[in-house]
Amino acid sequence: MSFFACIFDTMNIFTSKLLAWYAQYKRDLPWRHSNDPYIIWLSEVILQQTRMAQGLPYYERFLAQYPTVKDLANANEDEVLKLWQGLGYYSRARNLHKAAKEVANQQNGIFPNTYKKLIALPGVGPYTASAIASICFDAPTAVVDGNVYRVLARYFDVEIPINKPEGVRYFQELAQSLIDTKKPGIYNQAIMEFGALQCTPKQPLCTSCPIEENCQSRAKNTIGIRPQKIKAKAVKNRFFHYLVPFDSKQNTLLQRREGKDIWHGLYEFPLLEADCILTEKALKSHPDLPTWATTAKWTKFEDKVMTHKLSHQNLHTHFWILEEVEKSLPTPWSDVPNFGVPRLIERFLQKFNR
Repeated sequence: MSFFACIFDTMNIFTSKLLAWYAQYKRDLPWRHSNDPYIIWLSEVILQQTRMAQGLPYYERFLAQYPTVKDLANANEDEVLKLWQGLGYYSRARNLHKAAKEVANQQNGIFPNTYKKLIALPGVGPYTASAIASICFDAPTAVVDGNVYRVLARYFDVEIPINKPEGVRYFQELAQSLIDTKKPGIYNQAIMEFGALQCTPKQPLCTSCPIEENCQSRAKNTIGIRPQKIKAKAVKNRFFHYLVPFDSKQNTLLQRREGKDIWHGLYEFPLLEADCILTEKALKSHPDLPTWATTAKWTKFEDKVMTHKLSHQNLHTHFWILEEVEKSLPTPWSDVPNFGVPRLIERFLQKFNR
């Protein structure tokens, strides 16, 4: 047998065994009973960078509140961000809303049916476009997500880092070469499911793996270092001081975050940021201190610093309760739960009883 015939045979074995495994072990997930592109798109966007246990309730709530793409398009952004609250990566929610508007208003509620047109939608990248195109329209376009990277890097023992441009290209081409062109949607779901359940990041189930016999990383004992990644950029530490004010009517103040920083479009209490955690005395000299805060009664909510970790940032935070604010504030405290807030603020609100 020639070298190329051997490679082709290996790929055939990989694909056929993967499909057989999926038929036996796939999870019964709600979107797997549909090929409606709106449902598939919604599930893929919500579950990106999200664990299944966390993402599934969000999917169910979104579909219940917005059963069609036109319903989602007609919502306002604050409603969408509030429903998304706690999932993180809020740009996904904003792009979800933008794409829904485009499909509803410019395409009469009908999703594009090709990869090229799908990828032109706001927030839809190669992975999401491939998933929708293959599952809904039988297009032979391979998906590559974290699960797929891991399965392919281990099975073929690929050393190329997955977070370098050449690695992205290599794995996309490799994934494309393996796809079952007769059942592209099922194949894509199979390889992602295999990575999620069998070829897991830690403690993969190698002894019960149907493709273990041909897995090159298993043979070379390199499972633990595949896939390869170049070192991520350093984590940035930021120091937040939130002022939670109350006037004589027990109203407070929430402000919408703007600009290109984290949490764009969400609401927060007035924020003072510094290079370190500051004392009350130092905060009262902060250049951004609102004038109404100078005469208020200050109380630190907790002595312990609240730490909130993002992908490349650690936020070290204190909340200060400011009572007897002389200025009239706009937001009744009872209305605060109606605002979309970052998870950090949500954690504070869960602890703070008023």
